[in-house]
Amino acid sequence: MSKRIKVKPLGYVVISTALIFLVFTMISIYSPRDVNKGFRYYINKKTGSGCISYRQSIYSRKLKDMLPDYIEESSVSGISRSSNKRELLRKAGKGELFKIRNGRGYEVEDLSYSYPFLTKNGKALLREIGKRFRKKVSGTRLSGSDFKITSMTRTTEILIKLRKSNSNASVNSPHFYGNAFDISYVKFSSPKWFITDCDKYFLKEALAEVIWQLRDEHRCWATYEIKQGCFHVVAR
Repeated sequence: MSKRIKVKPLGYVVISTALIFLVFTMISIYSPRDVNKGFRYYINKKTGSGCISYRQSIYSRKLKDMLPDYIEESSVSGISRSSNKRELLRKAGKGELFKIRNGRGYEVEDLSYSYPFLTKNGKALLREIGKRFRKKVSGTRLSGSDFKITSMTRTTEILIKLRKSNSNASVNSPHFYGNAFDISYVKFSSPKWFITDCDKYFLKEALAEVIWQLRDEHRCWATYEIKQGCFHVVAR
């Protein structure tokens, strides 16, 4: 007759701890890194109210370039307008545009009203913003965070679709010329589990400071788009 194996209380603790660790590991792997989605968002709502001070100055309000300040130069330094995606891809094939994928410090969202292409200067500027942003947040609890690109190069065909949902969409935008992109300041990806409002504020203003520095170096124009929830950046 087989003997029944008795598990000591300590065994129960070890097994329970291992199961909890496994569950949270699986959740961490499959939960979206975007803090506004999924399990992380739920946890943040329940436990993410505590704040710490990052002593970050406000820079977003300093980004206030207006379209008339740069549209002429943007149109001259960028590509000519593309009527549709096929024409835009031809320009990419000629080396006038470069496809943009996720990079260090940034992620490209699914773009509904633009295409993930930029000019050489636009691409270089985006990479520099990403590099400086990563450096800016390193050493904090938000080290390794990424910002999100929400718009890049448009075609005339895209503009027609966009104006059906947004009648204020500009018919003379630097997005046509391949050297402009929009960066969300409300959505970030971060390896940190619990993102507080203070964390979001820091990431926003840290990003704004990086953009302001590059603007001060005459490498870009930038606008704080309050209603759109993004920083509109144009390479010089």
